[in-house]
Amino acid sequence: MNDTSVADEEVARFAALADQWWDPGGDFAPLHKINPIRLEFIRDHLCELAGTDAESPIPLKGLKILDVGCGGGLLCEPLSRLGASVTGIDAGEKNILIAANHATRMGLDIKYHRMSPEEAVADGQRYDVVLNMEVIEHVADINVFMEACGALVQPGGGMVGATLNRTLKSLVFAKIGAEYILRWLPPGTHDWRAFVKPSEFSAVLRQQGFVVKDLKGLTYNLIFDEWTLDRDLAVNYLIYAVKPRN
Repeated sequence: MNDTSVADEEVARFAALADQWWDPGGDFAPLHKINPIRLEFIRDHLCELAGTDAESPIPLKGLKILDVGCGGGLLCEPLSRLGASVTGIDAGEKNILIAANHATRMGLDIKYHRMSPEEAVADGQRYDVVLNMEVIEHVADINVFMEACGALVQPGGGMVGATLNRTLKSLVFAKIGAEYILRWLPPGTHDWRAFVKPSEFSAVLRQQGFVVKDLKGLTYNLIFDEWTLDRDLAVNYLIYAVKPRN
């Protein structure tokens, strides 16, 4: 077992693309398109967790959220606008610089740090909610990563994750189709062998004492150019779990 979840080659890969984080037509265009539906899933479950109204202007006020592997801050910023106290961490120094600079230009108070989740645990950090969105398939050791993410959630808190299922359909659509045919992503962005089945994600969450509350698939409609939530977990999916108070 590794003593860190950071995969240096993955950090370097995304560092090379870091200047494009906030370009909706760049290499991160798929994340820009998928962001609204991810945000809706996160907001609704966190409002359920906090007992607040999802339709209020700042429904996440009072919640401390950590975005692990935050990249350029594409989720941190809208969550901050919803009232949450947001911290983003990432192993890539350039990602953190770009995220922090963009937040400053937008007038948002978001804390960004270059660190791994293991370092955050050692620092004594704890949060109401931890996000690991499209990160788990890029880490060096899933168990080390999830143990740290789990420790960062205080009892009564929640975790939201997003990743890709390891199926034939995801190989065809998310790997071959997205990277080599449609060119949505640079070739080599993903290693299909590192994709994580929902059963595997659920199992590692249970090992950390979490109770899985929801699993939803993310499906892309090529005709309408939009993403929707559904029950098809074969390619992209979201998972939500809570950590009981004991």
